[in-house]
Amino acid sequence: MNRIVAAFSLTAAFAAGCGVTHFLRPALAAENITAQVIHTGELEGDALSPVAPNGMRNKVLAVADGMTIAMQDGSPPKHLHANSHEIQYILEGTGTIWLGDKEVTVKPGDLVIIPKGTPHAGTKPSGRTIKAIAIKTPPQAPDDTKLLN
Repeated sequence: MNRIVAAFSLTAAFAAGCGVTHFLRPALAAENITAQVIHTGELEGDALSPVAPNGMRNKVLAVADGMTIAMQDGSPPKHLHANSHEIQYILEGTGTIWLGDKEVTVKPGDLVIIPKGTPHAGTKPSGRTIKAIAIKTPPQAPDDTKLLN
């Protein structure tokens, strides 16, 4: 009798776990990915997005299970993401950014790896602001940005 109860309990727990996983996955990131070419050089000004109060422009380009891809242009204040890793590929602009506890120089073609919990910011562009492709994994939740001094 105990074996039957144990087997039934394990089966029910497994089925419940599968069901929860199936229904919660879309909440993490709704798939929004299609085969396409994005001409990043044409995404300037309002074609990228209206200017946010912090001076940044940001456009989500694709959303898939486990990540988002966006284009960013501007110099955000120092902040961190507690739950998302960020990878930035610098498209345009040169200057320095905060990465951890250091100010580092970036230029087009650089790849910036920002592990979750790492303070970072755009600080001193030389000329135009820094324009980058930003990949966040897992997708950044709306409340996953903590501003720092």
